[in-house]
Amino acid sequence: MLQPNESLVCLLFGSYVGTKHRAGFWWINPFNSKQKISRRLETLESGPLKVNDAVGNPIDIGAVIVWPVEDAAKASLEVNSYADYVKAQSQTALRRMASVHPYDLVEAEEAVRQGERPTSETEKPDHDQTPVSPVSLRDGGDAVIEALLYEIRTRMEPIGVSVLEARISHLAYSSEIAGAMLRKQAASAVVAARRMVVKGAVSIVEDALSELDKKKLADALDPERKAAMISNLLVVLVGDREVAPVINTGTLYS
Repeated sequence: MLQPNESLVCLLFGSYVGTKHRAGFWWINPFNSKQKISRRLETLESGPLKVNDAVGNPIDIGAVIVWPVEDAAKASLEVNSYADYVKAQSQTALRRMASVHPYDLVEAEEAVRQGERPTSETEKPDHDQTPVSPVSLRDGGDAVIEALLYEIRTRMEPIGVSVLEARISHLAYSSEIAGAMLRKQAASAVVAARRMVVKGAVSIVEDALSELDKKKLADALDPERKAAMISNLLVVLVGDREVAPVINTGTLYS
């Protein structure tokens, strides 16, 4: 008796005879050895696993994988336990994918600038190692999912298992470095904000000088006073505190 989405793999004296897929009641050669294989959707939660990302930071990562058996004969004959194989190879694929992607965008930019993985003082650079991907795990989105699907499908193809979906279910820095990395991210955000402020201040000063040139007032300022004006404007615009203006009214003689 075969249920819906169930297959029966038949062997006769060690030789593969065939696979029955249609549900119903069937008469089978009594000398055949039979194994039922379910073709229903299975969900595997892999992890969280502790791995090192592309730049060596320890992270915790987990994934949810949806898979069914597509070829019952391969699943039955190629491995002892296809379920154990799927679990082990999914973890391997997840580790492999995480090892070539940095955790966040800041790490990705550093990896692209360096062009290679960091090495210790005693470790010689390995020119055959996999290059660091510029796509981060946290912000990669579909690109990361596609990379994970490719890694898993490549490993599942020999045993007749089809992977329909793979999603990152857990992603975080490991507990031992989580506090330090959060401080690093906060510092990076402050630096990015200050860089934007400086860029805007320079643009404002350029506009101010352009307006003075249009009204022919810049000729009244010598280079030293013009430099002082630029310096004062930048201090006022870039500073993060209130500025007390000083008005020069000239020199008094007694």
